[in-house]
Amino acid sequence: MGSGTSIGRVRGLGSAKEGAHHWWRQRVTAASNLFLTLWFVFAILRMPSYDYEAVHGWLRNSWAAVPMVLLIVSVFYHFRLGLQVVIEDYQHGEKRVAYMLLLNFFTVATAATAIFAILKVAFGAAA
Repeated sequence: MGSGTSIGRVRGLGSAKEGAHHWWRQRVTAASNLFLTLWFVFAILRMPSYDYEAVHGWLRNSWAAVPMVLLIVSVFYHFRLGLQVVIEDYQHGEKRVAYMLLLNFFTVATAATAIFAILKVAFGAAA
């Protein structure tokens, strides 16, 4: 027997087959955010000082720069997934498409800016 209501089965209005995949991505990014944020907090707490030179030197290390980039990617992807659900639930028609495009552009632009800043420090560009 199929899932859903009788009238839904007659009309062919079943599952879109996308919800579980989206749900799984949201949970995976939430878990990675948890671990990477804990790493970040403990790494910051272990620093001897918090002046510019100390933080700059810390971020030049690949053991700090790589997890920082992963944290940025995970947080921004999780952010995008969460706002996608809000937009899909509350916006309809052409507004939905426009808001999804704005969300995608905003997420990519801000994540790229953060990653660029991390890589600039990590590869030793002049301050």
